[in-house]
Amino acid sequence: MFFGGATTFINWGVYGLLMQFSGFTIAVSNGIAWITAVVFAFIVNKICVFNSRSWHPLLVVREGGLFLGARILSGLLEIIGVPLLYHLGFNYPLFNIEGFAAKIIVSIIVIVLNYIFSKMIIFRKNKGNK
Repeated sequence: MFFGGATTFINWGVYGLLMQFSGFTIAVSNGIAWITAVVFAFIVNKICVFNSRSWHPLLVVREGGLFLGARILSGLLEIIGVPLLYHLGFNYPLFNIEGFAAKIIVSIIVIVLNYIFSKMIIFRKNKGNK
């Protein structure tokens, strides 16, 4: 739970900083925030959450590929969901950041989906993953 929250706050923090200081659009800021969070999430999920301590190249490629695939699916939900909710009326700023209400709602859905993907598919325990 802690690392899921940390990943979310990294995502939100990068998004907020980019929206406040970069001049990027909501979509670009959201995409960059997502990539940053995915890299962080893979590392902490592998090591700290699911205790997948093996760095055997085939296992890392398997886990990394599945992780990236799952995150692409949930990332697409986020990339589509944030602007969609924004345009459906969740367009008021929170913390003086435009679109942040939509970002929070979609983030909650994404956290749940990412945990299910990681627990059930990506870092499941088997003989090669100790």
